[in-house]
Amino acid sequence: MKSNGTAQQAEDAPGEHDADPASNLQSYVIGFGFAIVLTLASFGAAVTHWVWAPGLPVLLAVLAIAQMGVHLVFFLHVSSSPDSVNTVLALAFGIFVVGLVVFGSMIIMANLNDYMMPMQQLMQMQR
Repeated sequence: MKSNGTAQQAEDAPGEHDADPASNLQSYVIGFGFAIVLTLASFGAAVTHWVWAPGLPVLLAVLAIAQMGVHLVFFLHVSSSPDSVNTVLALAFGIFVVGLVVFGSMIIMANLNDYMMPMQQLMQMQR
């Protein structure tokens, strides 16, 4: 026996309260629109010469980060509400692990590059 009162909503588990389907659809449509605009802007910037060439990677990185923000907010519903604290913490941990793997791999490859025998010596060892 659930009531729609605010006291009962505070006791519900995250994601258990009923959301308005019309507002959900509206959120998805707005997010889809933003995603399409950002994707077209990225392709347009990469294909045309409207952007100064050395600034193109920076613009593409900014548009990619904006695209991730749109997906997080409109499709994954990550917000600052108390219901999504676990989601935000899981997302932060995932970003940390991916960063650790990427930057750790870059450090390992840099060390291998520094300490690897030159190719000429490797070729002489094979003979």
